[in-house]
Amino acid sequence: MTEQYVLGLQEIDETQVAVVGGKGAQLGGLSRIDGISVPGGFCVTTAAFRRVMAEVPSIDELLDRLSRADPEDREKVRTLSAHIRRAVEETAVPDDLAVAITRAVSGLGEDIACAVRSSATAEDLPTASFAGQQDTYLNVVGPEAILRHVSRCWASLFTERAVIYRQRNGIDHRTVHMAVVVQRMVLPDASGILFTADPVTGNRKVATVDAGFGLGEALVSGLVNPDVYKVRDDEIVARTIAAKQRAVHALPAGGTREVTVDSQRQEQPALTDAQVLRLVRLGRRIEAHFGRPQDIEWCLADDGFQIVQSRPITTLFPVPGSGDQENHVYVSVGHGQMMTDPMKPLGHSMWRLTAMVPMHEAGGRLFVDVTRRLAAPTSRAGLLDVLGKGDPLIRDALETVLDREGFVPTLPDAGPGGPPAGGPPAPLETDPAVVTRLIERSETSVAALERDIRTKSGPELFDFLVEAFEEHKRVLSDPLSIQAIMAGMEATWWLNDKLLEWLGEKNAADTLTLSAPGNITSEMGLALLDVADVIRPHPELVTFLQGVEDDGFLDELAKLPGGAEARDAIQAYLDRYGMRCVGEIDITRPRWSERPTMLVPVILDNVRNFEPGAAELRFEQGRRRAQEKEQDVLSRLRALPDGEQKADEAKRMIDRVRTFIGYREYPKYGIISRYFVYKQALLKEAGSLAQAGVLARTEDAFYLTFQELRDAVSSRQVDDRLIRERKDAFRSYHALTPPRVLTSEGDALTGAYRRDDVPAGALVGLPVSAGTVEGRARVVLDMADADLEAGDILVTAFTDPSWSPLFVGIAGLVTEVGGLMTHGAVIAREYGLPAVVGVEQATRLIRDGQRIRVHGTDGYIEILP
Repeated sequence: MTEQYVLGLQEIDETQVAVVGGKGAQLGGLSRIDGISVPGGFCVTTAAFRRVMAEVPSIDELLDRLSRADPEDREKVRTLSAHIRRAVEETAVPDDLAVAITRAVSGLGEDIACAVRSSATAEDLPTASFAGQQDTYLNVVGPEAILRHVSRCWASLFTERAVIYRQRNGIDHRTVHMAVVVQRMVLPDASGILFTADPVTGNRKVATVDAGFGLGEALVSGLVNPDVYKVRDDEIVARTIAAKQRAVHALPAGGTREVTVDSQRQEQPALTDAQVLRLVRLGRRIEAHFGRPQDIEWCLADDGFQIVQSRPITTLFPVPGSGDQENHVYVSVGHGQMMTDPMKPLGHSMWRLTAMVPMHEAGGRLFVDVTRRLAAPTSRAGLLDVLGKGDPLIRDALETVLDREGFVPTLPDAGPGGPPAGGPPAPLETDPAVVTRLIERSETSVAALERDIRTKSGPELFDFLVEAFEEHKRVLSDPLSIQAIMAGMEATWWLNDKLLEWLGEKNAADTLTLSAPGNITSEMGLALLDVADVIRPHPELVTFLQGVEDDGFLDELAKLPGGAEARDAIQAYLDRYGMRCVGEIDITRPRWSERPTMLVPVILDNVRNFEPGAAELRFEQGRRRAQEKEQDVLSRLRALPDGEQKADEAKRMIDRVRTFIGYREYPKYGIISRYFVYKQALLKEAGSLAQAGVLARTEDAFYLTFQELRDAVSSRQVDDRLIRERKDAFRSYHALTPPRVLTSEGDALTGAYRRDDVPAGALVGLPVSAGTVEGRARVVLDMADADLEAGDILVTAFTDPSWSPLFVGIAGLVTEVGGLMTHGAVIAREYGLPAVVGVEQATRLIRDGQRIRVHGTDGYIEILP
């Protein structure tokens, strides 16, 4: 079959990315929409690019060297990419290809001016815009000049910025090809950008128009500030008219130049109101065709709009599907679970199947629809109170939505249904036996699951798991368990409120809960100190562990002096805690038992930073400090009016908090224990699918939902294309920041603290563990990369229970996500670490190695000189 080197725009649609690149495919799609005008033109296809690249001397060797180059080595990338660009530009265009392009240019008109624009196959895609990565040339006149600029566009696939962008997004240079779009040049009166969704708030009903005089390059390059219009429901709701002192115009002989706008025109609008509304209506038509919000480049000439480009807006957080046209308000699950990374499809489908409330997926994250609870006054007050205690930013974001008149309907409170059957639950006694009984129940349930699942496989396994999920939810919703959790939390709140009122002391409960008994997560951190004690006396073991890369290292470790005891200590730790990992609510994440190398850096830190017996010493010191604090608080209370009564009440609450607060961490341990059992069984099924060739790799099962994997096991068939699409989508979700609150219109809200009691320049957060500490900030985004010294302050995005082994070696904690009762906060209090959580963009605003002061009592961080 003869390769097609040139295709007219009318011959192209948006499915032909591989042939004409993202820009060309979008333009072809645009040219097919009724009522949309696109300047006439053609595409030089990727087949032409491949033909020319095959002629470039030593191109394979050059691409190999570029692939091996470290993207952080800017000088090497710059030199190599410049060398490749020069080689491509200097390669002669084959005669038959040059003839095809010249003939297509002639078809546009005699000596016509054209725009010559790069169109890469990884550009203007739903999952990666690549905007501005390659080159565009305006007002190119004559076939010879156009041919020269086509070569420049091919070469621009290897600009330094494009190369680094691909490397950072994990895209192989050889898999991306370049087409070139050649179009008639429009000489506009005005031009600009139309976003069919508000690019700042994310609202899908608000379109934003940026407009200036002349060519759009003046706006894109930042030469002028544009006029900005916001349009909602065919009405301009906001406008800013800028002083537009400069414009870019085309030159008759080719090229462009900057000109000064006549002083009388500078503050005139570039568009009339009627033109703005007409443009937005065209934008809505384009958006409907492509099925998602668009970033549209437009030109106005002779009162007619020409569309010169449309690409998806890739920065918007997706909106959960509701299936209706009603308004909805969604709250992030990840912010409560301390895991805001995207989850793979098997991960979020499993969490939904085992959760107590319905959840919606968007952008690889889960959300709960709280619209109905916000609509009725009583349930609204309760919801705001509970969520506000957990994360004040969520409460503030919800209140912002409630302030929008009419967005959340007001519904009557549910009628008095009378007390629940059997009456209210009996008050829970402050009795450690309650916690013991609950833990025994959970362990019995997990043991039964492990026993019964062993004999299940194939479709029978999935039937069994559906029943197991019901048992999972029954354990999770055990009324006694919920009472025990609430007893610890309510006692904490009571102590903080009353001791502030009576003694003027903030967050007094933080010290009173130090080394509370029975906290499975804090025990997990201390237990790794005991593992370090076994390794520390043997330098040969330390040296071996410093070089470990293979997860099967335990057998090799046992061959060294002292190694058998070290292996047994690590294995015992994994038997107890190996089901845990970072991001553990996603079942697809590798567990410590599956990848024990993840624990090695933390063990080595413990060997280096601690003395023998540190675990017992730390726990005992905390217990003693809590005891001393209790005696101090009670003696000060007794000195007050009605002091004996106040002291008695406080003593009851101190006993209550120390009895129950440790249990707060246990239900999550139980959930993750069950998850590991589910995962091992599902991996076995995925492995047999891979062995049979149904899946390319066992881990491809992670890109299927639970139901899809169940169907695959029954049918022995999988849609490979679906898995590829899911992988691409999952990669793209990492670039999105999930909001705390999301509306059905697309508004992404993070909330604000609205405090004026902190020093200028301080970073504001939520105080969750009292005390003030100063030290070196260590910004750690991946627990495996932690390299901590005693006295360091850990700064990270979020901490789930798996991070607690790091807590024993730090002096303070700062996180971007978290609340008063989330895991990181509970463990920080257990260990007596000053901590501030919910600090927006902390990992970007605090640089690794800076000295900072954490005010854990008042909730702010100072960056020190």
